Amino acid sequence: MAPKNQSRDNREARERLRLYQARQGLHERQRRRRVRDDTVGIMVLVLVAALATGSQLAFAGTHRSAGADASASATATPTPSASAAGNTGDVPSKRIAKGATWTGTLTLNKTVDLGIELDGAAAPQAASVEIDLIRKQFYTGTTCHRLADGADLRFLQCGSANGDGTGDAGFQYGPLENVPADGKYATGDIAIARGASPYSQSTQFFIVYGDTTLDGSTGGYTVVGKVTSGLDALESTITSKGVQDPGADGTGKPKVATTITGATIREEQ
Repeated sequence: MAPKNQSRDNREARERLRLYQARQGLHERQRRRRVRDDTVGIMVLVLVAALATGSQLAFAGTHRSAGADASASATATPTPSASAAGNTGDVPSKRIAKGATWTGTLTLNKTVDLGIELDGAAAPQAASVEIDLIRKQFYTGTTCHRLADGADLRFLQCGSANGDGTGDAGFQYGPLENVPADGKYATGDIAIARGASPYSQSTQFFIVYGDTTLDGSTGGYTVVGKVTSGLDALESTITSKGVQDPGADGTGKPKVATTITGATIREEQ
């Protein structure tokens, strides 16, 4: 049975996530309604034009409206093809970061305090997303579910809503920003995890705790900032303890269960 304090923390984290996703869902439903209304308007115009110009044009207009309808559905529903084309869901504005440097802390397991710095100039969209998520306490109570501890593959991945690499805040975004040209990520880098598409970035990120080389053939990963302090504590208490049941790529759950217990952020003055 979990300690009372931990159970309360978990309940509070789930409630914060529920409220965040409810807000995101409202924005998404409003966006879908606008797309639907625009599509209906286009179809009406096509129908009027078809009636005015004869049956041949009416046949062509039917195919055009069907194409418009399919396009609207793809835009409204986050699918792999839609993600490849652009953002999905209510992505926080890239203006939040204001092109500035932002500093704060990321606390793991209540004892490991990492100083962090986000680069709003080099990665304005990613930095804005992280600032928004931290401000809304999205990360508090989520886990770091994946650890890599190879010779040149050393990172800790965090930030999934469900704690197992799945779940997000209801949006995916791009483009990729501030990607190392040589595929080499330096110790301390904070980068945004993603799927196959450059527009599949969401809430997950990874902390590079030792120089790491990643395949850049699919575009690489956005470096949104860096850890400025606390890596020694991260290594001594978490990453040095190893990986539990590593998969084929050598990564897996950290043996030391790791939870984000706090996060702060502010604009550097």
